[in-house]
Amino acid sequence: MASERTQVTGPRAPSLADALLPIVVLIFLLALTIVLFGVSATDGPLQVALLLSAAFASLVAFKNGYTVGAVAEAAVGGVTAAMSAVFILLAVGALIGTWNMAGTIPTVVDYGIQLVSPTWFYVAAAAVCALVGMVTGSSWTTAGTLGVAFVGMSNVLGLDEAIAAGAVICGAYFGDKMTPLSETTILVPQLVGGGLTVGQHVRNMIWTAGPALGISLVAFFFLGLAADPDAEVSTDKAREALASAFDISALNLLPLLMLVAMAVLRMPPFLSILGSAVLAAVLAPLLQWDAVVAFVDDPSLGNVATAVKAGYAAMATGFVSDSGVPQIDDLFSRGGMASMLTTIWLVLGALSYAAVMERAGFLQRLLEPIVSRARRRGSLIASVIASGFGLNVIAGDQYVADVLPARMFRGEFARRALAPQVLSRAVEDSGTVTSVLVPWNTCGAYVSGVLGVSTGAYLPYCFFNLLSPLLDIVYGFIGFKVPDAETPWDDDAEAATLPTAPGGDTHV
Repeated sequence: MASERTQVTGPRAPSLADALLPIVVLIFLLALTIVLFGVSATDGPLQVALLLSAAFASLVAFKNGYTVGAVAEAAVGGVTAAMSAVFILLAVGALIGTWNMAGTIPTVVDYGIQLVSPTWFYVAAAAVCALVGMVTGSSWTTAGTLGVAFVGMSNVLGLDEAIAAGAVICGAYFGDKMTPLSETTILVPQLVGGGLTVGQHVRNMIWTAGPALGISLVAFFFLGLAADPDAEVSTDKAREALASAFDISALNLLPLLMLVAMAVLRMPPFLSILGSAVLAAVLAPLLQWDAVVAFVDDPSLGNVATAVKAGYAAMATGFVSDSGVPQIDDLFSRGGMASMLTTIWLVLGALSYAAVMERAGFLQRLLEPIVSRARRRGSLIASVIASGFGLNVIAGDQYVADVLPARMFRGEFARRALAPQVLSRAVEDSGTVTSVLVPWNTCGAYVSGVLGVSTGAYLPYCFFNLLSPLLDIVYGFIGFKVPDAETPWDDDAEAATLPTAPGGDTHV
């Protein structure tokens, strides 16, 4: 009889309080670290806050009946999902180190300051990064290569590096959205369903992305017009200093050309970036021998040993310029896999927290009331935008911010007979483009790390990323480019599961 009375019960569904408490703890701990540590919070305190928040969310999950094994499995799964991002971060660190040593980034800077005047610099940075982003389908690759060079150029020209970073991000994320090569541009239509094609999705996004980029370019033009370059050395002297430290040559651009070629050929991102880094390490002794010798600074080694040691050191701990010109040495002494370890720590903390929140059902519980209370078209689209941005803040990952709103709002959009591309555009305009605005998000941590500019510094100049979601909301309320569905589409979406790599198209 006792065995008949024994019932096997699973975990309880979370209450609204259960779902909100981990969010409140997260916000409190993050705010506390920022108040106490300021801009240096990302050097460790934010990571501690995220892990403590994950631990608190785990305790709430235990209260609701989840086993230690289930929560541990979720946390490990979140970390496992980050592995592709971790490897790419390490490869980018190696690439920055060897590209500096091989003269690739110094050459791009030299050519750039010859061709671009300070007035047009920010506009050029945004436009070039938009074009490269469309070719490669990757905002991460664009920011980690040309973005680094443009921020370097801004220092040489005496311009604001935060504005330069904002211009790079605007262009990179526009290009990322407006190409069928981008992973999220492919993923989001699949999640939404309704027979939506990638081409339809891209064509509908241009109505928000196009005006947002156009306004951004105008803003960058006026910022350039009002700029008051305060470089410590003149442009001519800066080029002379570059020439004294590196042999400037078109051959130095071979690693960049290789990276673009491999991206166009759709090679795996880790292999593409690491391959370009290795090529730069091989070319550096041939093209920049004096810089390599000064970097290694070990007369007891032969030529071959010096070259090999330089390659290893540049990829591991970064290149250190020893030209004797402080401005040049500060600018190009960067990179190395070790420089990415703090960013990786941040990514792992954010994704551990997000994994527990999703596994315990807290994120879904928070979204359900938002879906049910959106009555008008405009408020429904605004709810998608708010959910995408909120998930970028709470979950710290662009994929979560794309997948969950596409899942949760799909049925409501279909019920109201709105075209599927309306939802897909709202998901991209929130989940994709706002991810870089959050310091502990995988995208924000990556971009801030490679550009060397804090998220808080560049955020005010990410005009494209701020305007895209706002335009989508305005369109929803005025009914512009918010078409009705031609046929019912509530039964043909692909099963949506979180992809195995965080960060979406940014990882290509």
